[in-house]
Amino acid sequence: MTILPGATLGMLGGGQLGRMFTAAARTMGYQVIVLDPDPDSPAGQLATRHLHAAYDDATALDNLAKNCSAVSTEFENVPAHALEALADRCVVRPAAKAVQTTQDRIHEKTFLRDAGFPTSAFTVIRTGQDLEQGMRTPGAPAVLKISRLGYDGKGQAVVNGIEEVRRAWESMKHEPCVLESLVPLDTEISVVLGRGEDGDVATFPVGENTHRQGILDTTVVPANIPEMLAREAEEMARRVAERLEYIGVMAVEFFVSRGKLLVNEIAPRPHNSGHYTLDACATSQFEQQVRALCGLPLGETRLLSPVAMVNLLGDLWREGRPPDWEVVLRHPNAKLHLYGKREPRPGRKMGHYTVLASDRDKAFRLAHRIQEELRAKAEGRRNSKVS
Repeated sequence: MTILPGATLGMLGGGQLGRMFTAAARTMGYQVIVLDPDPDSPAGQLATRHLHAAYDDATALDNLAKNCSAVSTEFENVPAHALEALADRCVVRPAAKAVQTTQDRIHEKTFLRDAGFPTSAFTVIRTGQDLEQGMRTPGAPAVLKISRLGYDGKGQAVVNGIEEVRRAWESMKHEPCVLESLVPLDTEISVVLGRGEDGDVATFPVGENTHRQGILDTTVVPANIPEMLAREAEEMARRVAERLEYIGVMAVEFFVSRGKLLVNEIAPRPHNSGHYTLDACATSQFEQQVRALCGLPLGETRLLSPVAMVNLLGDLWREGRPPDWEVVLRHPNAKLHLYGKREPRPGRKMGHYTVLASDRDKAFRLAHRIQEELRAKAEGRRNSKVS
């Protein structure tokens, strides 16, 4: 079934991903109802209607089902039973089953291993006895990751022995975890793709990612990896989507270790590393999300320009004052995107900017210079306040 402009779409989640979906959908002529408990949600600011309620609130879900032709989500921790309830009455993409698999690291890692995809060695931690076995397989050094609700480096700890892993597990309140081998890392990459109801898949160009304190800092496209490895990553991401019977936009994150690909995580939604598509591709990942949700043909994913994307975190805001945006906007090939969040906090994603250039290195160098100047000005403000 094709859902054409004029129809109403639903979005579970009101963060920046929901905001950019809403902007794309409204530009294409759709109405959008956002369900999010935060009255100041970024997506709610742009939506046709904003339902202030919990994601599993029966009245709010009934409202969505009655008024929306199709519903999607912007984050993997939405209650799966809410998606199942909606799916009985309207189109829901991605399906609850795919979201359930990817919202729990134990389920996700087990799915990947059983499907034959390469991952770092891991073991499941549910009891104290599992810790002892875990430090033998995969052994130290390793990373302990909480199974549910961990993101942007939260709920993770690098451990080098049994005492460290015990303390880390205690800090995670003995929640189920996975213990993964810490692999030698060449680089990190990601593939964002769209998959339609007809099984058609369109992959965006591979992004090369740099993280800072567990949070994505920079994505550069094209990735500085061999072309054969990029094609292998795209094909592997395609097969992951097919095995999940996924419909929508998703991202697959990879470690490149000693020249080989290891699947790290799956995100059943548009991804931070795909924000560059807003300015540098024929179709953005958010327009693609609308297209997949509505049964439209997938848009072309061709890269129009090499690009670097940099996240803007709340650390740059001092005493509630925003950064000096002239630092970004004085460059004609730099594009600023702010998310409408009212409260800046350290580590909170407040926006991003992209830099377009004739090659990836030029894009990265200018993006890095802008980043350093923003940080220097923010630090200067802080030092001036202290003095």
